[in-house]
Amino acid sequence: MVDCHLPVIRYLLPPKGLKLSYLHADLVVVGGGIAGLTAVIAAAERGRHVVLVTKDSLEESNSFYAQGGVAAVLHATDSFDLHFQDTMRTGDGLSNEEIVRIVVREGPAAIQRLIGFGSTFDSENGVLALSREGGHSAPRVVHSRDSTGMEIQRVLIDKARSLPNVSIHERWFALDLLQSEGRCAGILISGMRDGFCAVLAPCTILTSGGAGQIYRETTNPEVACGDGTAMAFRAGARLRDMEFFQFHPTVLYLPGAPRILISETARGEGGILRDGRGNRFMSEYHPAAELAPRDVVSRAILKQMVTTQDAHIYLDMTHLDAAFLRARFPKILEFCARYAIDITKDSIPVRPAAHYGIGGVVADAEGRTTLPGLYACGEVASSRLHGANRLGSNSLLEGLVFGWRAALAASAEIETSETFPVWRPDDDRVLVAGAHMGIDVWDLRNSLKALMWHNVGIERNAEKLGQARELMEIWARLVARTRFATPAGWELANMLTFAQLVTLGAQHREESRGVHYRTDFPERDDARWRRSITIERRSFEDAL
Repeated sequence: MVDCHLPVIRYLLPPKGLKLSYLHADLVVVGGGIAGLTAVIAAAERGRHVVLVTKDSLEESNSFYAQGGVAAVLHATDSFDLHFQDTMRTGDGLSNEEIVRIVVREGPAAIQRLIGFGSTFDSENGVLALSREGGHSAPRVVHSRDSTGMEIQRVLIDKARSLPNVSIHERWFALDLLQSEGRCAGILISGMRDGFCAVLAPCTILTSGGAGQIYRETTNPEVACGDGTAMAFRAGARLRDMEFFQFHPTVLYLPGAPRILISETARGEGGILRDGRGNRFMSEYHPAAELAPRDVVSRAILKQMVTTQDAHIYLDMTHLDAAFLRARFPKILEFCARYAIDITKDSIPVRPAAHYGIGGVVADAEGRTTLPGLYACGEVASSRLHGANRLGSNSLLEGLVFGWRAALAASAEIETSETFPVWRPDDDRVLVAGAHMGIDVWDLRNSLKALMWHNVGIERNAEKLGQARELMEIWARLVARTRFATPAGWELANMLTFAQLVTLGAQHREESRGVHYRTDFPERDDARWRRSITIERRSFEDAL
């Protein structure tokens, strides 16, 4: 356990003194990606009145933009043991065996549930078409061309909207968790016409996704600011493995173009990585070459870029059948074409970018956190499925499995408990001193993203981590003294908290493991570090 004395306030806005309206439910779900929608459906089908809150539209999430697919054992040539072994090996000694077995074994049922809801996955002669990605020993990735997340979101959104006991509120910003008698009692949100609302419920499920926006180069949409992790930390929930942040090896890199992910399945289907001189280089770094785990590929690309003094490398698929590429990767083909790249004839300029936060809110096999009444699943949670490095296409699987399990556990808790404490504004007595300090939110946000990219990125060392920590503490004290009134300010506060937690974990772990690579401690050290680092907020007296 790391005692954490970061300059962080309890509330972005103190509930006491706000003009509040109230909304009551059995269960409130924060976040509208695959984990959140799965939880909503599972709870609603068990008769619970569910409120879903998402800060943008339901189509704006990491889940929606997921290209590759869902890993599950669905073919006779594959097995639960193989999927288990692949996940454990990629997790580099920190994956929890029980959790991995649960997810692997419940994967096929999760896929069948989606098909029952109406999902259409690619097939050949009536049999699901399965791709292979880096780190997988067999083809097991179910996909819908290169828009798998979009397809899954489509059917889950339709299903959730069809349920009469589900209330969906888009563009509602969840500010903070509310507590009563040591228990989570709901959330404080902004987004209603008349100001703020306390959504009160005996159980809350956080499914608010990741925080790729803390980095200058990222595949994540602008909504991915670490809001859920930050609010859970402020409320006293325990966090774990925050230093492990995965970088995707292949992201389109063109001046003026968005950093669009080029799916790992492009390499799984035969794509080759070449440096600026045209050399295929991955076999020099790993025997699996392009199908090595993502952390290996990302570091290899970084080293090759330094060697050749190039700003990027190339993903070459020009040797593959053009008709196959058009059918298999229509979205990638369409997007690259906007920038005069024909993937059937031209190599794609790519480089790594921040992609997935492995650490998060500590959650057990049913999604329970250390704060009673609060559940967490998906990227916001640390279930210990991924360990120190996520196996490709296990993330959508995690959301599907734990979204369902968390909803069942929360529904059972609601059913078997006779009474729950009811939150009132007077229950929360922690106030924020201060007013708007004239901070240029976007300038500070961009400075934070650049600092994280340069100092807490793919490669790290004590000197750079110390510099980042010192500078972020100065920024955080300024932010803690500022009472923001807009989502941009609230997101900045959350991003800064998340970034400090990643940096703290990275400083503490003096070894290299999975996606965490220290140039000053380049070897894995099982004797000292084959364990997770947990962080918990103890007090707030140093916030102001």
